[in-house]
Amino acid sequence: MKVIKTQALTAQAFAPFGDVLTAAGDPTVMINQGMCARYSDLAELDFSDGQAGISIFKSEIRTLPYELDMVERHPDGSQAFIPMGNQPFMVVVAGDQDGIPVNPQAFIAPKGQAINFHRNIWHGVLTPLHEPGFFAVIDRIGGGENLEEYIFKAPYLIQNE
Repeated sequence: MKVIKTQALTAQAFAPFGDVLTAAGDPTVMINQGMCARYSDLAELDFSDGQAGISIFKSEIRTLPYELDMVERHPDGSQAFIPMGNQPFMVVVAGDQDGIPVNPQAFIAPKGQAINFHRNIWHGVLTPLHEPGFFAVIDRIGGGENLEEYIFKAPYLIQNE
């Protein structure tokens, strides 16, 4: 079984796959009488059709080491995972070679970070590492099939760095 070591989630390392959402640096604007910093337009929402929808997901907690046997992608829209708790979570992505996922990578998103997968990016399932496992998910709502799954012939083992 091939082993994948987790790595810290950074905007630079994650850029080929999507956007890292975080409240870092100078805010776009101060609102609410100067009591709230707004960080605007942090992700590229990209849908072939339909509309953006906000859903709530409640996922079972996963543990490391983690066996990765399947990834998925959404050809018709981007997908953002925004944790509703203040806990780290794991993000798995893979490159694409002629429609097949290759070279999976695993990132640990620290407290206060969220991610947005670009359209058609291979990624693992929602992978919270701590309770409560609640996420707001912003993705495409519309007709047609927007899910493609790929099961690896041999699973990967993801271990902490």
